[in-house]
Amino acid sequence: MLDKTFDPKAVEPRLYAAWEASGAFKPSEDPNAEPFVIVIPPPNVTGSLHIGHALNNTLQDVLTRFHRMRGKAALWLPGTDHAGIATQMVVERQLAAAGNVGRREMGREAFVEKIWEWKAESGGTIVNQLRRLGASCDWSRERFTLDEGLSAAV
Repeated sequence: MLDKTFDPKAVEPRLYAAWEASGAFKPSEDPNAEPFVIVIPPPNVTGSLHIGHALNNTLQDVLTRFHRMRGKAALWLPGTDHAGIATQMVVERQLAAAGNVGRREMGREAFVEKIWEWKAESGGTIVNQLRRLGASCDWSRERFTLDEGLSAAV
């Protein structure tokens, strides 16, 4: 018997995993296919996505899927940004709220380690939220602005 209401949580994770496993979000390997690429303007790792992110990413997803359906080698490249000063402020506020020593007392190395911990926690939240939206990104190519080789020019 069918439920009275549809529960997307019971269906969507399984379908999304199947799409990823099938390579549905990867660009076509046809050498004659015209390329179409969107690089996500990376959200900062300072928290969760907001409605503006949802709108922006939905528009990018629609464009990518449209070009994919037209036979183009459509790539939607995901990533997140380190947002240096904004991330520093979030971590400093967390330390203060927990009654811990500040960044100066802690020392640079220990503070940078706290920032990387925050990135691991918050960056994962953002990626999971994009997946829950059904974003058709090629997650095998996900990047972070401080990944090796990406910040050499900066």
